[in-house]
Amino acid sequence: MTQSMSFLRNFFLYECLFALTFWNHVSLSVEDELFTSASNDFPEDGSNQKIKSLPLQYTNSHQSKDSFDWVVIQNTTESLSLSEITNYNVEKLVTLLSNFRQGSRLQNLTLTNVSVDWNALMKIFQTVWHSSIEYFNISSVTQLSEVESYDFDYSGTSMKALTVKKILITDLYFIQDDLYKIFADMNIADMTIIDSDMIHMLCPSSESRFRYLNFLNNDLTDFLFQKCGNLLQLETLILQKNKFESLPKVSLMTSLMKSLKYLDMSNNLLRHDGADTQCQWAESLTELDLSSNQLADAVFECLPVNVRKLGLQNNQISSVPRGVAELKSLEELNLASNRLADLPGCSGFPSLQFLNIEMNLILTPSADFFQSCPRVRELQAGLNPFKCSCELQAFIRLERQSGGKLFGWPAAYVCEYPEGLRGTELKDFHLSQLACNTTLLLVTALLLTLVLVAAVAFLCIYLDVPWYVRMTWQWTQTKRRAWHNPPGDPGTVLQFHAFISYSERDSLWVKNELIPNLEKGEGCVQLCQHERNFIPGKSIVENIINCIEKSYKSIFVLSPNFVQSEWCHYELYFAHHKLFSENSNSLILILLEPIPPYLIPARYHKLKALMAKRTYLEWPKERSKRALFWANLRAAISINLPTADENACRETD
Repeated sequence: MTQSMSFLRNFFLYECLFALTFWNHVSLSVEDELFTSASNDFPEDGSNQKIKSLPLQYTNSHQSKDSFDWVVIQNTTESLSLSEITNYNVEKLVTLLSNFRQGSRLQNLTLTNVSVDWNALMKIFQTVWHSSIEYFNISSVTQLSEVESYDFDYSGTSMKALTVKKILITDLYFIQDDLYKIFADMNIADMTIIDSDMIHMLCPSSESRFRYLNFLNNDLTDFLFQKCGNLLQLETLILQKNKFESLPKVSLMTSLMKSLKYLDMSNNLLRHDGADTQCQWAESLTELDLSSNQLADAVFECLPVNVRKLGLQNNQISSVPRGVAELKSLEELNLASNRLADLPGCSGFPSLQFLNIEMNLILTPSADFFQSCPRVRELQAGLNPFKCSCELQAFIRLERQSGGKLFGWPAAYVCEYPEGLRGTELKDFHLSQLACNTTLLLVTALLLTLVLVAAVAFLCIYLDVPWYVRMTWQWTQTKRRAWHNPPGDPGTVLQFHAFISYSERDSLWVKNELIPNLEKGEGCVQLCQHERNFIPGKSIVENIINCIEKSYKSIFVLSPNFVQSEWCHYELYFAHHKLFSENSNSLILILLEPIPPYLIPARYHKLKALMAKRTYLEWPKERSKRALFWANLRAAISINLPTADENACRETD
């Protein structure tokens, strides 16, 4: 009897110690009515927002290890977080969770580093399903035994959301449906299974309560939910980072999801070649993310007609085809990181308000974008390889007129080409209107050309350039014929002491004074006069040139009549040409009468130069001085001609 009493006493003591330890670690307070908020264990998995904010009384964040060998991460009135769950303590965990029947205040449970058998894992899920817990998060799960069929009881649950992260099934040979059926038929609103290498998921066996499904970073393929008509309440489906390949099959998957609004298919292997395959999207779908796939221009043939927000960044789109599809409800379009060469028009997107086209291949974006897209409130076009040229000036002006619609201006808008302007912000790039306006440039160039032509024409007329050109041509032709003279032709051998150039109006003085005094005097002077020495049959110009070439000197009788004579001008020009070509001192100027400067025409500028630089003989009016005049003139032309002959001297009439 004494032993029995001692045993009962010890048993009661142990039970009290156990209860004290249990309630000390769980720390549940039924009377306390204070509530605060805390964060979920998995903020990065994209799960429902309801899971991210859990009601708590207080937080005990230090880690502690109790007699059950698990680690308590968090322990509050409404939240419990445990780690290191194994086969050795899983039964005690099930017993612990069994105390939280519906009506208890514990709503959030988080388990990490769970390594248990299949049946033990199912017991944890089943116990949670019939408890007060509404948000269950379990991560880093290793299932150690064979997967077997399990008759899961979904009735009478308070569960709203389940998050499973990094679950490892060690059994390589099992019936897939035994695993996937457990999750597919869960009667909860939100379910997240991420980072778990899941290759498939069954369609629920009856109409499902799922509103939110997140299967991020698994191995799901195009066979998921095909012809599945039991996801009628599903609104959000996240299939990011899986292995989907066919866009039409994805559209067919959603065709029976009558409530689907948001679909994330980013970071898959999706393609669409634009073949005859028809796309059948859920009519309720308003937000679609197809970023980071392998989609090309044909993707615009396979898009939901009622979509409002569309993500196509980081694909292989080079242009937006016109007239392929009309997305009347589209308000936000992301085409960043593609291969577009220009801004797309809005002919197929009449309601577009936000466009992101950053990091494409746009050199000179169209300046009429906002005219074709009047409803656009924000355009992100930065980080493109802009070519700073005249064509870009219109786009820069567009920024000033848009009223701040260019997102990221000016830092994201930088010149890439040409090399000399690389790194220059577009706001600092300026070119003159003349450099960029082709019409204005052509008109200016034409006007300058006309002015230049007019100036040249005026100078040519003023300086008598055509006359000089014509005379040069005559001189060249005469010289060419002289070079081709036959053997025996006297050519350019000096035959005369001087060639006389004078105006016909001064011929009396030449014939009565000049010729008699030179030819009748001593020395047998031979003069070349046009009336007696020009060769019949040759042109006057050629005769002039020949006489000048065959004369030692050229005598010019200057008077007001001389500067009015065209032929005198020819003779002066050719004589002056000989002066420079032969570097000889062959000109003798006789000023018969004074010539007022205003009477000398502009084309006689050479005569002006000669009279200013060279000494000329002035015909004296006093007879006493004329003997000296003739002596000086005779001395100037004195020379022994190679062909001189005494018999050649003759008197002049």
